[in-house]
Amino acid sequence: MPLDQLDVHDLGTRDYLSTWQAMSAFTSARASDAADQLWLVEHPAVFTQGQAGKPEHLLAVEGIELVQSDRGGQVTYHGPGQLVAYPLLDLRRRKLGVRQLVSLIEQVIIAVLHGYDIDAYARPDAPGVYVAGDKIASLGLRVRRGCSFHGLALNVDMDLSPFEQINPCGYAGLKMTDMARLRAVPVAMSAVKNALIDQFVQKLDYKTAIISAA
Repeated sequence: MPLDQLDVHDLGTRDYLSTWQAMSAFTSARASDAADQLWLVEHPAVFTQGQAGKPEHLLAVEGIELVQSDRGGQVTYHGPGQLVAYPLLDLRRRKLGVRQLVSLIEQVIIAVLHGYDIDAYARPDAPGVYVAGDKIASLGLRVRRGCSFHGLALNVDMDLSPFEQINPCGYAGLKMTDMARLRAVPVAMSAVKNALIDQFVQKLDYKTAIISAA
């Protein structure tokens, strides 16, 4: 049954704009019996501004494309070494509200990080996941026809300097971190992907995950 199955698509490296257009089209056209999907991707360097994004949070954006997105939230950065995951879920079928989904995604990320002995937590006043005050994962969602798209960005092992060109997620002075900076041994992106899939299956009560590569 579609309710019990999560179709996982590992897209490799893909540009932000075409990926956004593809998940938007899928959400608009998906049938009521379509299985939920989870897209995993790394984007080339790009800043994305959410629907409510304020220009004052763009401090000195230079040399990197800025895309105006239709997701929630403010401005963020995507780049190589960051795992972006897009859960394309039928929320009505799963009887989930948006706030519940945000909380579940945060729990998924926290559980993945705990598996790497990283003590992470969520904040009630600012969506995302944090470690010792620094942000390690960002969230930005949209819901259409009762279905979610856009999603989360987990910093695995990346160049964090582009975040200095913005107020990340609209918070001046917010420092970003990644898993590699918090671990004494290298972090493999493939292992983080597998851990994320496992936690999505557990936390959202899927019976199986069908994984395919691009």
